[in-house]
Amino acid sequence: MDIRQFRHFAAVAESLHFGRAAERLGMTQPPLSQSILALEKELGAPLFARTKRSVELTPLGQQWLPHVLEALAAVDALSETARRLRDGQTGYLTLSFVSTADYSVLPDLVRRYAEAYPDVEIRLVEATSDVQIPAVVAGERHAGIIIPPAERALPEALAYHRLVSEPLVAAAPAAWVEDGRLPIVDRVLSPEALLDAPLVLFPRTVAPAFHDLVTGYFSARGHPARIVQEAIQMQTIISLVSAGLGLALVPASLRNLARAGVAYVELASPPVLETGLVWRREDEAPTLRGLLGLVGV
Repeated sequence: MDIRQFRHFAAVAESLHFGRAAERLGMTQPPLSQSILALEKELGAPLFARTKRSVELTPLGQQWLPHVLEALAAVDALSETARRLRDGQTGYLTLSFVSTADYSVLPDLVRRYAEAYPDVEIRLVEATSDVQIPAVVAGERHAGIIIPPAERALPEALAYHRLVSEPLVAAAPAAWVEDGRLPIVDRVLSPEALLDAPLVLFPRTVAPAFHDLVTGYFSARGHPARIVQEAIQMQTIISLVSAGLGLALVPASLRNLARAGVAYVELASPPVLETGLVWRREDEAPTLRGLLGLVGV
């Protein structure tokens, strides 16, 4: 069987007349009759009950016709589907992201992409930068929102585009602010007030750039950071702050994560955290091109 036989069968089934069906198909009647006979032979049963005056579908023909029409419609839609895939209007986009992006660039980026390409499936995966980078290199993700390593030392296969730079703020137990344990002047916390404070921080193994940014803020003032607890999820870090285990230096956008018992306080001369998008230079996926266009690449 081939697609032409399906079209021949459908034409005869819908007109119940070999002559009119042949005319509709732009062919003569004898080859159309031969095509139907060959199809019936392959199926091992007749599709039409023929007399000199009429043509009727057999029970097999009646029940098979909807399946044939469905298959023909799917075939006819293939070229349009290919065009939409080529133009990035359908398909899927795999995007990984660090947990901090969930409170800054991710929601707006996903919203704008979904509005521009409503028929593209967006597959989101939360992961730390150290996990994302090899996954993007391996082609397991189209792109990743990461905190770039020092000097943006990324594999040669990857391209990078900065999305946002934002200052760090202190997320502190609210009780420490209320009882004066953290002296705040003009709504700003001085570096000296932080030097002996217990810190909750990402492990360096999973977030070296963020870890070094925070610890460097202390070492630049001649005092090592006093890390009392580590966690790999920003939500967990804020929960530990809420429990009074310590304070954390977090991106300013984390103010969007309201949590009882946590106060966000600006820092004097704060370190600045950069977040950006990475993708494989050789990746020509149309859905990725659409994403890059939205961020101005």
